[in-house]
Amino acid sequence: MSDKEPKKTNTPLPNPNPDRFQPKVLVIWMIILLAIASLWIFNPGRQMVEEVTIRQVAQWVEEDQIIGTPTMRPFERGGREAVIIEGRVETTEEVQEDGFTQTQDATKAFRAQGRLTDENLELFQQAGFKEEQGRSLFGDIMISLLPFVLIIGLLYFLFMRQLRGAGKGAMSFGKSKAKLLTRDRTKVTFKQVAGCDEAKEEVSEVVEFLRDPKKFQRIGGRIPKGILMVGPPGTGKTLLAKAVAGEADVPFYSISGSDFVEMFVGVGASRVRDMFEQGRKNSPCLVFIDEIDAVGRQRGAGLGGGNDEREQTLNSLLVEMDGIDEHEGVIIIAATNRPDVLDQALLRPGRFDRQIQVDLPDVKGREEILEVHAKKIKLAETVDLATVAKMTPGLSGADLANLLNESALTAARYNKKEVDMYDINEAREKIAFGRERRRIMDEDDKKLVAYHEAGHALVQAVVDDGSLPLHKVTIIPRGQSLGSTMFLPAKDTYNYSKRRLLNQIASIMGGRIAEDIVFGDVTSGASGDIKQATKIARHMVCDWGMSDLGPIALGENQDTVFLGRDINRSQNYSPETAEKIDRAIRQMVDEQYQRAKKVLEDNREALDKMAEALLEHETIEGKHVHEILEKGAIHSEVVQNKAQPPELAPEEEESPKKAKKKNKESGPEGDPVNAPA
Repeated sequence: MSDKEPKKTNTPLPNPNPDRFQPKVLVIWMIILLAIASLWIFNPGRQMVEEVTIRQVAQWVEEDQIIGTPTMRPFERGGREAVIIEGRVETTEEVQEDGFTQTQDATKAFRAQGRLTDENLELFQQAGFKEEQGRSLFGDIMISLLPFVLIIGLLYFLFMRQLRGAGKGAMSFGKSKAKLLTRDRTKVTFKQVAGCDEAKEEVSEVVEFLRDPKKFQRIGGRIPKGILMVGPPGTGKTLLAKAVAGEADVPFYSISGSDFVEMFVGVGASRVRDMFEQGRKNSPCLVFIDEIDAVGRQRGAGLGGGNDEREQTLNSLLVEMDGIDEHEGVIIIAATNRPDVLDQALLRPGRFDRQIQVDLPDVKGREEILEVHAKKIKLAETVDLATVAKMTPGLSGADLANLLNESALTAARYNKKEVDMYDINEAREKIAFGRERRRIMDEDDKKLVAYHEAGHALVQAVVDDGSLPLHKVTIIPRGQSLGSTMFLPAKDTYNYSKRRLLNQIASIMGGRIAEDIVFGDVTSGASGDIKQATKIARHMVCDWGMSDLGPIALGENQDTVFLGRDINRSQNYSPETAEKIDRAIRQMVDEQYQRAKKVLEDNREALDKMAEALLEHETIEGKHVHEILEKGAIHSEVVQNKAQPPELAPEEEESPKKAKKKNKESGPEGDPVNAPA
């Protein structure tokens, strides 16, 4: 491969205005150049040269008033030989000041022209005049006209450049903006893509076909014309396309769906045709269209019947992918996270023959992704990526890369040389729940938050069936919440059981119930809990058939209306059924409310001790909650979360100010008290 910059297939025109012919710019340049010419022609220094006679020059030589070395050159005019003498002379001049006439020394330039006598010639030669070769009349004329020739040439150059730019912009406005990438630009292979083995296998078949097409054609196989990669954001669709470019030894064009659509009708269709024409010339080749939903949305939908420019662009794309004039060897790879809004004609076989689902990675895939990104980060020996993978269910590849990056930033902020598990846990909690915030709260507010979070944790510890174990409870504000009760799923969840969902509703209502039992009043802090519990109950009744109404889907009309498709909303059930739905949701939430209330009333002593532990330590782990329930107190060590690293880096010494602050925050035995998490 060459190290040179890859050759571009076109000259993009992001803004047509710079390429247009602009008379204002030309006029400005002309004014500037004319000003320069005027300064050169009417230079005051040139007008200060005094014309004298040869006799006067001879007199100055005799009086030793000549300064420097004058020049003397012959010239021809009228058939007679003559000379031109140029130099400087020291003279005196009279100056009028305050009505008095004074004389002062001055120097001036002179120029003398005429015939030389033998005496003057001998005098000038003895004085050291420098003799130069004479210039012809034609040479003098050329020297005088040279500035004007340069100015006219520069104006012509600028004028023609403007014309070429205007013509070039007009001709390239409908050209494709697809960029030709080479292996040096991508530098991504299948080894760097992890967590989507099935998607890699399907895409690798295309690469293998391009390398050895006869292997598939021998048994009648046909190369797919289009591959559509579908999946949530951050799962690696674009990265997988880059890996295809890195593995395939064929031209690879990359373009975004938004690059086709312009405000002028017909421009997008012209760019589609030009893109396929470029691909046909470099066949076989791959064309990657990122975010194809920008141009491939369903036609005739939305307010006003759609967009003419976008629909014409889509029509051109449909014809080029599978029309009368087929382009063999041009394979389209597209990516989107909104396949539901794409036009059905675009999804049929013959255009996009394959739809590759790129889902969120499982626990094994997350471990492989972490291993790929961990190569760039210095990890401590105590870091177990398999454990980190189990701790991060539901995270995409981009989320995992961000997790390790945040861990590295946390370790660097603590002046560490390696990233350990403390940094990874800190980064995970920061991403999931937000950054810790130290708010000034009085004792009553802290006590209220402590009982609220203790209510969540206590109910969850009692009703949990092992699928959603309690991880940590804290009263340190994170994100928008004043406290957090964190759970750590035991495994990846693909289905939700009715028992687990009911336990989750009971745990969610535990915070509000604890406030009511202890303080005899409730606050607005449970607003998010109420919304979440109601949302879960509505899904159970309307979508999952987990109520007395039976296995009937009643939630289709609850989806948000999408203007890109249908503007009408259909009602799939009668008002009587809607009343039954509301009654079932209310009954389900009330039953779990009473269930959680009974749990807290039966374990009131454990609730008080748990709140006291939170007020003392600010953060306790799930095992401490179970110890309070089973043994009545915390027996294991409570590890304090610290805003500062456990130990300062060797190269950083602890200042007296920091030592004084540390002693102030320490208890009688030197253990940190109320240290920030």
